[in-house]
Amino acid sequence: MVRRCLLPLLLVAALLLPRWATAHDLFPGFLELEATGVSDYQMLWKLPLLQGRELPLAPRFPDDCALNGDLATSREARALVYRAQLRCREPLEGRAISIDGLGGAGTEVLLRVKPWQTDSLQTLLIQPERPSAVIPSASEADGHPGVWSYLRLGIEHILLGGDHLLLLLGLVLIVRDGWMLLKTVTAFTLANSITLSVSAVGIVQIPAAPLNAAIALSILFMGTEVVRFLRGRTSFTLRHPWLLACGFGLLHGFGYARGLADLGLPHHELLLALLLFNVGIEIGQDLFVVLVLGLQRSFRQLQIRWPLWVQRLPAWAIGCAGAYWTIETTLAMLSGGA
Repeated sequence: MVRRCLLPLLLVAALLLPRWATAHDLFPGFLELEATGVSDYQMLWKLPLLQGRELPLAPRFPDDCALNGDLATSREARALVYRAQLRCREPLEGRAISIDGLGGAGTEVLLRVKPWQTDSLQTLLIQPERPSAVIPSASEADGHPGVWSYLRLGIEHILLGGDHLLLLLGLVLIVRDGWMLLKTVTAFTLANSITLSVSAVGIVQIPAAPLNAAIALSILFMGTEVVRFLRGRTSFTLRHPWLLACGFGLLHGFGYARGLADLGLPHHELLLALLLFNVGIEIGQDLFVVLVLGLQRSFRQLQIRWPLWVQRLPAWAIGCAGAYWTIETTLAMLSGGA
């Protein structure tokens, strides 16, 4: 009965699925400025790629600043990387840096500044609604105020990740009672926290292409298990959903770590950023599970009864999305793409 109450959620998911797939592949831009003199900086600019295409984003510095020398360019899996020397007449503290084109890009830019002759780091999140940020002076910056940006990035990473959300939806659909659901979600959380941590600090690394294919395959498998459950059949994973959640959590944790690694975190900020990013992911997961449970409870109280084909739509949606992503990521892997 509970699982007959997800049509509105499914319709929303179907409308957002293409956007989820695109948004999850697009991570924030990253601009780092490390002072090499009073008003000279080493610039690192990671420009996100959307489906292999360069976004029309560009940092804008104060008028008295200019790039000095050649602009070194390289390419990563999901970004173009630019390195150059930035020379200004005055230090950047107390002055604004903006990102042109950010308003319609659908992403954000993480700005990190290391002032001259100081160990402090200033981390700011530049957002589409406010595409500029004023760099605080060393006396104004209290520790790592901007590092809290990683908490928000973690929440956004999970809520914009259709693959992760469909897996969570599948887990909710195959669990019968509240205690087992708590056990299952906890297993998923602990497992992805482990692999997120060990991958982010460089202990274990998995190439992006096979990782993406494996994550997509996990969604396809989850869809088949939900269909099996709705048909009244059973399996080892349906009898022990927390084990399934643990295994998939380990896998998806590597996906979370890949997103965090794209920001190029320095070693002395890694642990705090890792913790906040991880907490943000868990907050996002919990918000989604609570939303699904709230909808289930509301529709159950309204005594809404859906036709049989509607009851099975969520399972087919999960399976079809998983099949599509599996084909897409497998072809990308075989063709040598990231």
